[in-house]
Amino acid sequence: VQLQASGGGLVQAGGSLRLSCAASGRTFKVFDMAWFRQGPGKEREFVARIRARGASTGYAGSVKGRFTISRDNAKNTVYLQMNSLKPEDTAVYYCAASSNNPILSRLTDEDAYEYWGQGTLVTVFS
Repeated sequence: VQLQASGGGLVQAGGSLRLSCAASGRTFKVFDMAWFRQGPGKEREFVARIRARGASTGYAGSVKGRFTISRDNAKNTVYLQMNSLKPEDTAVYYCAASSNNPILSRLTDEDAYEYWGQGTLVTVFS
């Protein structure tokens, strides 16, 4: 599957952005999807995930209550709605897909995902 992330940009602290990740090549609805991010000088970290089956979601503590992950299987797209953005949210955001139905505890692990998008840059200024 090919993943194309978009929607990044420059936003003032407190603002909002919505990231999109369009998938092509295989049946999107069977993939567990996730967003990860890598800030300046930092390692890549888990942000949010959504299951293929049942569409349950999970979030990193740092974004819970501010970010919402969703998916539209008819459009082969996963979204990340980001509200109340903070400068520390500045990062390159990557979408990822897994066809292996990882167990719940692994869904925050980037090794559980075999497909990755190219990343989209989000810059939050104060």
